[in-house]
Amino acid sequence: MTRTRTVLALLVLGALTFGTGSPTWVTTTVATALEPEVAVAASGTSAAPGVGAGALVLLAAGIACALTGRVARYVALAVAAAAGVLVVASTLVVVGDPTPAATAAASASSGVTDLTSPVVLTAWPWAAVATGVLAVVVAVWGAVAARGWAATSGRHERADAAAGAGATSATAATSATERPAAPDDGTAAGPGDSAGPDDEIDPHDAWDALSRGDDPTGR
Repeated sequence: MTRTRTVLALLVLGALTFGTGSPTWVTTTVATALEPEVAVAASGTSAAPGVGAGALVLLAAGIACALTGRVARYVALAVAAAAGVLVVASTLVVVGDPTPAATAAASASSGVTDLTSPVVLTAWPWAAVATGVLAVVVAVWGAVAARGWAATSGRHERADAAAGAGATSATAATSATERPAAPDDGTAAGPGDSAGPDDEIDPHDAWDALSRGDDPTGR
């Protein structure tokens, strides 16, 4: 499995897990002082909070696999597998005993906790179990294939930056070798040499020469 397919699979499974947790999982009825029968429904994310958390982790793991390096990608895949296990475990808790989830939903909606009809499960919990199992399979499969994945774009960018820096240094070295030598300004002349008519006399040196009583022009 390639990196792209793994990333897409994790992102799709994260979205599907959200999709399976949004509909109603549990239904029942209660009786209130005003109505003898009030329908109660609990969604998957309220009945099994681990489903929503696992969906978020799957999305984050998919993004991490797309952006991180070799070590971090294995960590992301391990986290994705753990998220799939969390989704399955949270769902099976509700499937095994949906009454607590129905009671909590009844209390939140009507303030009554005495259920007047059996608790009914919809098919959505089994869909959540399927997405959780698929997430574990994709994470394990991706971890096996990850050793053959190409390097991330950041590595290529660092290589390009190093090549650019080398080219800049070479250009600077070439410019330095081709730069013409500075003209002789007379500073290397001996003590007996005199300044020519076109030579520029430093005002500071001229003032020092006048202070000593010498002709700054050397005449």
